Order: sequence, then C-alpha cells, then structure tokens
Amino acid sequence: MGSPTGCVERESGLSMTGVQVPEDYVSKEVFDAVNVYIIPKPQLQRSILTINTFGYKITGFPVRIDDAKYARNAYYFNLCFVCDAWARTVQYEPVVKKLSEYLLTMEEEGCFLSQVSSETTKHHQLFSILKQILNNLNATGMSTVREGEMTMFLKVVRAATDPPPVMDHHVPIFTTEKGVFQEEQWDLTTQQLLPHVDGFKHIAQIAVDADVENSLVKACIQNLLYYKAVSLLPIFLYSNVYTPTPKVRLLATDAALQEECIKYVSLSGQQLPSVQEIFVMYCSMTHGTTLQDLCSRYNPQEHNIDERKLVQFGLLHKLIRRICKYPVYIKSTNHCQPVTSLQHSFTGLLSYDEVCCTRGYSPKTLEEKVESDPSVVVIWK
Repeated sequence: MGSPTGCVERESGLSMTGVQVPEDYVSKEVFDAVNVYIIPKPQLQRSILTINTFGYKITGFPVRIDDAKYARNAYYFNLCFVCDAWARTVQYEPVVKKLSEYLLTMEEEGCFLSQVSSETTKHHQLFSILKQILNNLNATGMSTVREGEMTMFLKVVRAATDPPPVMDHHVPIFTTEKGVFQEEQWDLTTQQLLPHVDGFKHIAQIAVDADVENSLVKACIQNLLYYKAVSLLPIFLYSNVYTPTPKVRLLATDAALQEECIKYVSLSGQQLPSVQEIFVMYCSMTHGTTLQDLCSRYNPQEHNIDERKLVQFGLLHKLIRRICKYPVYIKSTNHCQPVTSLQHSFTGLLSYDEVCCTRGYSPKTLEEKVESDPSVVVIWK
C-alpha cells in the first residue's frame, strides 16, 4: 500500500472528525476539496468509491447508519485507503469493504466510532487498529485485528494482470487437463470453442472450424488466459527453427521435470523414452536447423518420442524458443515498378506467421513469394 489508512466520521451535517495513519498525511486543504466524495450522497453509500486527485488515489466504502440516537437520525463514516496516484488499488477493495463492515459492527454493538471524537481512549484504540493494519498489509499483505471478542482476518489478494492481446497466429493450449473444466463454468461461446483448442490450431483456424466470429474467439481465449487455463504458443511447422534456452539445463538435474517431460512427449501406448534422448534432441536445436532436419537425423518416433509434443513441452516450460522469420522489403532501384500490397506488409515487424494469417497464404506459398522477390530480405530472430 505504501500509504496511510484512515477513518472519517460525521454525526451531523456540521461536524466532522477523522483519524489518519500516519497523522495529517492528507492535508486539510486536500480533504476539504474531496470530502464530497468521502462522505457522499445517500445514493452512493455502501459502494466502493475511488478518486484520483492531488497525487493520491483514495479508495473508500462510505457507510450510513440510520438511527434516532444520532443527531439528525443518521451517522456516516468511511474507511479509506490512500495510495500513490499511479498505484493499482483494485486488490485493496475487498479489504476496504470488509474492514468497513467490521467497524460498522463495532459501532452498532458498542458505539465505538461515534465515541472516537469525544473519548481519547477510543481515539487511541482506532489509531492503533489502523496503524497495525497499515504496517501489516504493507509488510505481509495480511493482518489479524482483535478488538474485545471480535477477530477479523484481512488479506490482500493480488489481482491478476491483464493478459496479453490474442492475435490470429497464436495457438492456445490448455495448461491443465480439459476434464477438470465443467461446461457450466463457461459461457456458450467458450463451450463451443473448447473442443477445438488442441495446442496446434491457431486462432484464425479455430474461428473457422468452430464457426465463431474471430473477435469473439480472441475475447474467449483472452478470458481463459486471465484464469491461466491456457497458454499461447507459436504455430507448429516442421520447417520451424528452434533453439534451446538456458533453462534447458534444468532437464538434466530436475527429477520432477524429467518425469513430467517423459510422460508428456512419449508416444501413446509405447515404451517411455529416456531423458537422455529427449535432452539430446533439445540441445540439437540450433540456428539454421529445422525440425524436419532433426527428425531426419534422429528419427524421434523410433525412440517413442512424439516430436510435436516435444516442441510443445519445450515451449511451455521455456526450455526452447522459436526463431521466427521476418520479411523486410528493401526499396527497389526500379522506380517504375509499383510496390505491391504484400511488399507493404514486409516491414520487419510482422513474422511469417502473422503475414500468413492476415493474408490467407500457406507458409509454402509465402516462402515462394519471398524467395522470388529480390527486393525482400529475411531477418531471423
């Protein structure tokens, strides 16, 4: 949080008191400018409100208690967390709400908050509670609050970051068994896509096979990414080139990874391959050597290795990475020859996979067009 936490109370429209930790962190001038949002109109009560102003991001849960024992028959308070303006605060919202409800119970059972302004002891109690919460949440993300017979457990659950954008050439693959997902967990569109997510079909192909609009497929896969149900891989081709990463060394020392890899890449119903044979194939992946070349050299199926699963496992665990080709159009010296729309797409920013998916070409067709055009060069990276 790196910020104070505070509680503001109001018993009438004229008087207002508050407790801040650290004290006076938010100046009176700033508070006066934002108090209409801290103690808002009745329509906004019991709602999470976040405002970003004066370099602060203030998140609160304003509460109103209607009771004849209070002046004007109502009591208002708001427990707020204050963070830096640039901070992501969504993970604090459940904590703010839970803590507000805890204080509400304390007020309803013993008028704890309404006595803060009049009793020094109550003021110190609230200050101590808020200070403990601030320090604990900043240090560990958790805090246990005990006051009298009441105990409350607070925990900040980090919200997942937004998943990367899903492109036509991306290949979704389940990171867990499909069987663990029940159909009622997902919307109808996602249910329609699930049978087509096999780790080899790219987004554009899934859209065609499932008869679902491309943009909807991307939205559904992005949702699955958010929940870490799938990962994204590059398109599988035997003409692809891969290279090992420094993580490949883990396969030589990590027994659990070895066992998982052997089970994953073995041919169904066959004797399990050895980890040495798998390790040799990964280490033989180098620049300029296609997967087809490796298969011709080692004949993995003879060793009960499924080369497609071998590549999948290596990419998922970052033991290998794909080396992609990026066509670049170099301006022709023949100024009379017009630039084609295909050449316009050869900017060096789009890989072969992206060009094929956007243009509807097969990899072989695109390769032929690039090789026959002397004004196009290819970057491998």
